[in-house]
Amino acid sequence: METRCIIVDDEPPALDLLASYIDRLDNFKLLGRFGNAIEAFNFMNANAVDLMFVDIQMPQMNGLELIKSLVPRPHVVITTAYREYAADGFDLAILDYLVKPVSFDRFLQSISRYSNSNNASQYQENSLQDTYMFFKVERLMVKIYLKDITYIESIHDYIKIITPDKTYITYTRIGFMDDKLPEGHFVRIHKSYIISLNKIESFRHDSVTVSGRELPVGRVFKQTFIKALENHKFFKE
Repeated sequence: METRCIIVDDEPPALDLLASYIDRLDNFKLLGRFGNAIEAFNFMNANAVDLMFVDIQMPQMNGLELIKSLVPRPHVVITTAYREYAADGFDLAILDYLVKPVSFDRFLQSISRYSNSNNASQYQENSLQDTYMFFKVERLMVKIYLKDITYIESIHDYIKIITPDKTYITYTRIGFMDDKLPEGHFVRIHKSYIISLNKIESFRHDSVTVSGRELPVGRVFKQTFIKALENHKFFKE
C-alpha cells in the first residue's frame, strides 16, 4: 500500500530536495508540492493524504496554522530553518521536526518513525511475540522486539530503551512512544518512564520495581497505572 505524501514550502529548493528524497523510497508517492499553505489546505479537503512535510514560515498562512486547521490530520513532519518552534510543533503531536538543511539520513529517521507509527496501530493485543520496531541507534537502524523491552527512560529529546541484555539510546521523545506502544502491555508511570507490565516484580503506591530497578510512579500517572494493573489481572477477585 502506497503512502500518499505532500510537501508544503514556499522555497522551491526545499520542495525539490524533499521531492527527490521521497522519490528514492518504495511505496511512497508524492501527490503534490505546494508553495503556500492555503493551496495545500484546499488540496487536502478534497484528497486523502497520509504524510505531510510542511515549512512553518510562509505567507498568508503559516505551517502551524495549517496543521491546526486540518481535521482529520495526516501525519506531519515540520521542516524549518528555525529551532525555536519545536515545542509548538510537538504540542500539536507532530511526527518529527527537521531543521534545514535536511540530510537524507535525517529524513529517513522521519520515515522510520512514520513506519513505526503505522506498525504500532496494527499490534495484536494478545501477543507481543513477533512485534518489533526499528530505532536509529548511532548509525544503525536496530530492530527491537517489544517483548524484550523492560522499560523506557526519557532523556530530554532522547530515550533509553532498556532490555535484559542491552540498553539502547535513540533520538525519540517519550511522548511518541507513549502514543505508539500497545496499551495492554505498556503503561507510562512518570513523565520520564514507561514500563512493560509483564516485567513488573512488585509495586506500591508511589513506586514499581521492574527487573530489579525501582522506578517512581508520578502523581498524575497514578490512576492510569492502577487501571493498567486492573486490566492486566494483577488483582485477583
